[in-house]
Amino acid sequence: MNASDTAPPPAPDDGLPAVAPQLRALRRRAGLTLEAAARAAGLSPAHLSRLETGHRQPSLPMLLALARIYGTTVSELLGESVGDQHAIVRAADMEPTRAGGWTYVQAGAPGRGMQALRVRVPYGSQGDIVRVHPGEEWLHVLGGRLRLRLGDTVHLLGPGDSAHFDSLTPHRLAAEDHDGVELLFVHTLLQSPTATLCLGPLTGELP
Repeated sequence: MNASDTAPPPAPDDGLPAVAPQLRALRRRAGLTLEAAARAAGLSPAHLSRLETGHRQPSLPMLLALARIYGTTVSELLGESVGDQHAIVRAADMEPTRAGGWTYVQAGAPGRGMQALRVRVPYGSQGDIVRVHPGEEWLHVLGGRLRLRLGDTVHLLGPGDSAHFDSLTPHRLAAEDHDGVELLFVHTLLQSPTATLCLGPLTGELP
């Protein structure tokens, strides 16, 4: 065992996230030393040590990187209990939520590092919102046509077309036609207020 694993950690500050103890436990479960894990994540060993002792708060990109390295999910890093590992979502159980003019239907299990949604985008709704945030997005057009702006480039996507992009690229989504567009949408955002940067305000009411 590496010496950095045996040294007693300094007392963490009050109010630090519960993620700290999970980081060390999951790194050890993966059989990685502090130095090896830090190198794989592009961090210094001192920085990772501060994350594990609760003296630094990890960013979302750090959590995503560490989850991949440790062979786990962001939810487990955060100490969240995840339900059935192989969750099946039935169509009859999907309750739509309307927010910001869009309609969202959860198409995957909650509490995971990757979230799947069916999204209905009406014409002229949120088309002027520029979104920039950590993570990745994949979308597939189910019906209608989507106008997708990535940086300075505009793409027109029709049924059967897909796009996969880094969410730090400024992007806009808008329905091209008056009938709107329906998408299958997958993203790596946490289920937190940060998600509003991508999906728009989620404070709407059930239809």
